[in-house]
Amino acid sequence: MKLYILEDEIRILQHILQIVKKIDYLEVVGFAGEIAIAKQEILTLKPDIILADIRLKDGDSFHLFDEIGVTDFQVIFLTAYDQYAIQALNLGAFGYLLKPIDEVTLTMHLNKCYHHREQETLGQQQLAIAKEHYLAQGVAAAKRIALKSLEYIEVVAIEDIMYCKSDKGYTTFYLNDNSEILVSKGLKEYESLLTPFGFLRCHQSFLVNFKYVKKYYREGYLQMENKENILVSSRKKEEVLRYLENIA
Repeated sequence: MKLYILEDEIRILQHILQIVKKIDYLEVVGFAGEIAIAKQEILTLKPDIILADIRLKDGDSFHLFDEIGVTDFQVIFLTAYDQYAIQALNLGAFGYLLKPIDEVTLTMHLNKCYHHREQETLGQQQLAIAKEHYLAQGVAAAKRIALKSLEYIEVVAIEDIMYCKSDKGYTTFYLNDNSEILVSKGLKEYESLLTPFGFLRCHQSFLVNFKYVKKYYREGYLQMENKENILVSSRKKEEVLRYLENIA
């Protein structure tokens, strides 16, 4: 797995490098002490795991990951200030470590990332098989899903869902009749289920049914048929373009 380190304290960076070089499955593909440099390198190097200090000389890494999204890699935040824990977890961090960095704790978090990615890869393979099965059976258009809100369980046709929006562990489903259903599960719970039916995770907060996409603006957002604008993270732009090019 490819590892990238965002840390501006040389002593801590050297300590981390000494730890991770002992881990066989890790390859350090880069490191930086500035957010501006890290942004460019992360998009180019496409690491699987990022160890990121929160407060750096040119800003904080929360803004970096909010901009580029965290759906394609796992982030472990490093900081001397524990008041950032909730913000880090809400952003989608896989782990949160306080400085000084303990070797055992860091290794444990990296091992969890490794095994999580292995399970995710297996899940993607299973998803591809399931997608082929459904399309071969010709039942994709008729598929329905049960959405459990606080008050009731509503069964809706997947084709009626325009997009889903995630917010702090909850997901709101926006339907083509302008109704909304809020469920107490994260977006990732539904991503693997809906992907075979024309949905794409274009941002950490949005899962979109491309049946309802009207326009794509190169500034980085999709316009839906209901005129709603949906953000596209910089890491997802190429995937969105490929998806649009392959729409029959």
